[in-house]
Amino acid sequence: MAGINLKKTIMLSNRNFDKNFMPIAIDVKGKKILLIGGGRIAWHKIESLQQYADNIQVVALEVSEKIKASGILYQEKSYDPSDLEGATLVYACTNISQLNQQVLEDGHQLNLLVNVVDSPAHCDFVSPAIYRRNYISVAVTSNAQDVYEAIAIRNRIKEMLNHDHS
Repeated sequence: MAGINLKKTIMLSNRNFDKNFMPIAIDVKGKKILLIGGGRIAWHKIESLQQYADNIQVVALEVSEKIKASGILYQEKSYDPSDLEGATLVYACTNISQLNQQVLEDGHQLNLLVNVVDSPAHCDFVSPAIYRRNYISVAVTSNAQDVYEAIAIRNRIKEMLNHDHS
């Protein structure tokens, strides 16, 4: 595998889907944002969500120390469809594809929007690359085609905005 950029290879393999994600800004203050999974990927989502959401909850068999120390509400237990009750957005962030699929199906039964992390073909929504300063938020999305390019563009915008306000 020497010389192969695994992240880029994975992203390229996800391009075979027929989705057209609409960028949107949504008020999630006070709304239950649920993550099924308590590891590194869940923590990465939480770091981004904390800028906007104040009711983030995690359900996982094992919850990382970072999540435990963050003050986020969490339950260390097996996922149950009843965990979805009252959620506005759901992130399936486990490393078990069958469980992520079950969360997606259960969420759809309740008319919830579900993000299956790292599988845009199975997502109802995707998270853009966001830069936020005060009341200004800039979001860059690639329609889940090239996350790394969206992040690079977001970073260029961030540099430009920070330079203009130095």
